[in-house]
Amino acid sequence: MTNLTLAFSTVFVVALVAMVSTTLWLASRQIRYVAAHHNGVPAQFSGTIPLAAHQRAADYTVERTRLTMIEVITSAVVLVALTLLGGVQALDLAISDWLGRGYLGQIALVASVIAITSIVDLPFDYIRHFVIEEKFGFNRMSKNLFFIDLVKGTVLAVVIGAPLLLLTLWLMDRAGAYWWLWTWMVWVAFQLLAMIIYPTFIAPLFNKFEPLKDEELVARITNLMSRTGFAAKGLFVMDGSRRSAHGNAYFTGFGTTKRIVFFDTLLARLSGSEIEAVLAHELGHFKRRHVLKLMIVMFGISLAMLALLGWLVQTVWFYEGLGVRPSLVDSNSGLALVLFMLVLPVFMFFITPLGSLTSCKNEFEADAFAASQTDPKDLVNALVKLYEDNASTLAPDPIYTAFYYSHPPASQRIDRLMQHAA
Repeated sequence: MTNLTLAFSTVFVVALVAMVSTTLWLASRQIRYVAAHHNGVPAQFSGTIPLAAHQRAADYTVERTRLTMIEVITSAVVLVALTLLGGVQALDLAISDWLGRGYLGQIALVASVIAITSIVDLPFDYIRHFVIEEKFGFNRMSKNLFFIDLVKGTVLAVVIGAPLLLLTLWLMDRAGAYWWLWTWMVWVAFQLLAMIIYPTFIAPLFNKFEPLKDEELVARITNLMSRTGFAAKGLFVMDGSRRSAHGNAYFTGFGTTKRIVFFDTLLARLSGSEIEAVLAHELGHFKRRHVLKLMIVMFGISLAMLALLGWLVQTVWFYEGLGVRPSLVDSNSGLALVLFMLVLPVFMFFITPLGSLTSCKNEFEADAFAASQTDPKDLVNALVKLYEDNASTLAPDPIYTAFYYSHPPASQRIDRLMQHAA
């Protein structure tokens, strides 16, 4: 084992231990903080959120967080087994003996590792839906539908992912030293194409979408879009209640394919003015160019990561430091992709707070835009209802929040909105 190999193994182990330790520490803080505020509704919500609803949200948060802690530990054990303990190496040797080290064998290796990690995640998804969500009255999905969705998702991943993976492997082997740049261009083109075809061809495979039929609400939303200069191909209602009691609304599509989608659960809970306020918030992301900025950042990060992989794929210590002996005569592209895919989340974990900070800033800006286009009190009322209905804790741990939350805590959002109202 060379010094570089040992150094990289050490860095990986230290990073993994730091990630798991930080995750467990933050989760423990969240559980303790939420439990400590279990018996008292925050003063800001004392007149709108019943104690029973606040306690339900606290219990829901604690159970989900505990499951996440177990999931993190399990995933870390599997990661070590696949890398340092030789799991990927054993898979590579077995698949090479069976299918060779050509493109078929490399695709099989990548698919095998994805299958293993997915199988490990499956029990947690099942528990999340049929134990926790069921216990708190959110789950409306049958076990049959759960597995149908799983099969559909798997087939879709194979149909779309296999050709994309094959093209990536071909570029890695044939496009020269700057293969990563060509691969990045392909990835960007694919992402843009996916945004265009998703609303029309992919989303309907999982949910039903019907045009919004409430004429008064359509008129209200059309007026809002006219005032804000937003054009959408249509207003649709999604049968979210088929799977969950949670409510939401979102934009989907790109360019002329943009459409606005409301969960039927959201429409059933909020008034027309509250729905307009929620939509104005979503339009705020559009008007402040948050989606475009996020796309540019993600494309930039992906370019940097592919350039990094372009360098690592040529180094022996990258493979050996993760428990794999690269081939000296055949292509190692599949191996490099698998290892990079496995370890990248460990190192990216430490920039999570930057993403959370940026996202929260965007949410405040979208709230401010909504307050300029609608009555801020309508958005406040909508948020209070959604926090109660979705069992979102009103008393999260501040450090946990700063690290993970993509949306500001309820108290901060409502304080800002009430300032706008004043």
